[in-house]
This record gives sequence, structure tokens and C-alpha cells, in this order.
Amino acid sequence: MTFEVELVPAIESVAAEEWDALVGQDDPFVEHAFLLALEQSGSVGGDSGWVPLHVTAREGGALVGALPLYVKFHSYGEYIFDWRWAAGAERAGIAYYPKLVSTVPFTPATGRRLLRADHADPRRIAAALAHGAEEARRQLDASSLHFLFLSAEERALLTSSAELMPRESLQFHWHNDGYASFDDYLERFRSALRKQVRRERKQAQESGLEIRILQGPELGDREWSALYTFYTDTCHKRGSGPYLTRAFFEQIRRTHARRVLSVLAFRGAEPVAGTLNFQKGANLYGRYWGCSDEVPSLHFECCYYQLIEYAIDRRLARFEAGAQGAHKLRRGLLPAIIHSAHHVAHPGLRQAVARDLRHEIDAVRLEMAGLAEHGPFKRG
Repeated sequence: MTFEVELVPAIESVAAEEWDALVGQDDPFVEHAFLLALEQSGSVGGDSGWVPLHVTAREGGALVGALPLYVKFHSYGEYIFDWRWAAGAERAGIAYYPKLVSTVPFTPATGRRLLRADHADPRRIAAALAHGAEEARRQLDASSLHFLFLSAEERALLTSSAELMPRESLQFHWHNDGYASFDDYLERFRSALRKQVRRERKQAQESGLEIRILQGPELGDREWSALYTFYTDTCHKRGSGPYLTRAFFEQIRRTHARRVLSVLAFRGAEPVAGTLNFQKGANLYGRYWGCSDEVPSLHFECCYYQLIEYAIDRRLARFEAGAQGAHKLRRGLLPAIIHSAHHVAHPGLRQAVARDLRHEIDAVRLEMAGLAEHGPFKRG
């Protein structure tokens, strides 16, 4: 039986229970409620430069596959960036936008993009969804098609044909190596770096602030308002406007709070710093940090140490702390390969991108080897 493949311009037209049945156990970001909050809050759509155009595959009327997909009119908010390719296209007089991107907007987290029913054949679903995305590209005359933050298995499925080119990038992830406690974790560190972590934790914990971990349903009006303020302040400090609207935070509170975990530092009853994180299954994802008070080492305590300790205590498997930041290495988050796959329609631009990717992969692997020499763990 062949699949009925359809392009869906709004996720609300797909029943939440149908969509979420395809998602898997460890990814909170491709769940219906998260993607719906992005759309209904105005964080995507409108003049944001992100236009939803999801792909669904049905068999006998039942939803068996889905792909979150967006028409893009810029390259912001993706975290696997293609600015070099866009600049090269402009120099050659080739229109680079619009393009199509399969990812979760503003969310540099590894996860499944080729959502499928448990009983469905992965190869058939991957082929059907990729075909649907390519049909959308042709209809829009878009320059290219990009699948970002894929699992290694999905990248292998997508790049088994010559059309999609593999790409490798770097992030820093923490993996649970069976640690019994945070002290057990630190015992694996070399002495100097172990002392540094203990010194940083002591600085934060003796600052006079009360540091608490709260689940989403435990957060009240004051805490949610503070988290949004922290988010926007951090965006402005980094020289960018906030991607997410206040309405997104309000909707997440109503519909997706069970996936939220926050580390907050209080002065009395007032939150003065904190992080917004998400957890599902065995995975924990750090997303947004901000503060109204600059306190030494508080960033490390709220963004890394509290969350690693939480993950150890609950035997979680992985903690991803977001994009960039080689400073994470000294805290025990190690370099990890991030997979993506790309198709460029214009033959000349495709050849140039393929050359660029060959050089980039060599550079990434050299960087990985260099970083491995500076990790915190004892040699051997």
C-alpha cells in the first residue's frame, strides 16, 4: 500500500494524539503542544521568516509518519548555519531564499525529525517524508532543503541517496557513565579541574541566594514572568531580538509544563536568575538562562552543576546544554557530533556546497581531536 503524503500548513489541523503517537520517548520539542505553541503564539508564522509547512504520511487513513517543516526567508534561529552558502549564492546571482528547513525552530537539540509509528518501516517512512519535502521545495521553487539536528540513524537513512549531503557540526553534551552521585562524577576529574568545580559551586551556594529546582507545574506567576524576562534580557545582551513571544511562555505553561524543569536562584521571594529546561524520558535539555543579578559562578551552578546532579540522581542518560560554549568542556560536557543533511537544487551551487562540506568535516574532526586533549577527566 502506498502512503498518502500531504503538506500541512498548520499543526493544529493534525490531532495531537495522532501526532504524539509518532514522537518517541525522549524528545519534548517535536511534541504537538510545543510546535503548536510556536505557531499560536506568533513565534513562527506571520513576518517571523518561519512559515509552517509540515509533511504527513497516512496509510489507510491512519497517520504513520510526519515531518516538522518550515519555509524560511532567512537563516536565523537554526544553529546549524548556512550563511557561507547564502553569501556564495548571492555572489553568483542565485536566489537562496526561500528554502525549506526541517527542525524545531530556535531549538538546537538533537532528536527525531522523521516521526513514525512504531510498526512502520523506517526506510519507507523516510523515503515518503523526504519525497513530500522535495515536492514542497519544487512547488515553492525553493533553493534547498535542510534536515537539522538529526539522529545518526536518520542521517544515514536520508543520505543513502546522492541527493542529500551529510554535514557534521559540534556541540557539547553530558552522558551518564553510571555515576552514583555528583561527588562520584567529580572523582573522575583531574585534580585541578575538580577543585575548580568545587570552588565554583561553593561561590554560588554561599552567595546568600536560595537555589531551587522546580518542575513546571510548581512555577507560579512570579517565576514564569521572571523566566520570560531573563530570556529577553539575555537575547538583548547578545545583540539579538528575542525569537519567542511572551504568549509562547504563557501557552507552554498551560499545555507543556509537565516537560519543564527550572533552576531558579531566589533572593527572598524574588527570582534573580534562572534557567528554563525541558525533560522527557531519559533526556534533559538546557535552553534559556538569564539573570537580573550578576553573581560569581551562578551561571555554572544553574546551567550545569544543578542539572548534572539532577540527571545523576534520577539516572537520566543525557544532558544537552544548547549551542556553542567550549567552556562546557571543563565542566564535563564533551564534544559530540551533530548530524544534518542538505539538498541544494542549483547544480553549480550544489557542487560548491559539496566542496565546502568536505573541508568542513575535516575541520570538525580535527577540532574534536584537539578538544579531546582538554577534557576534564583523568587520562585513561
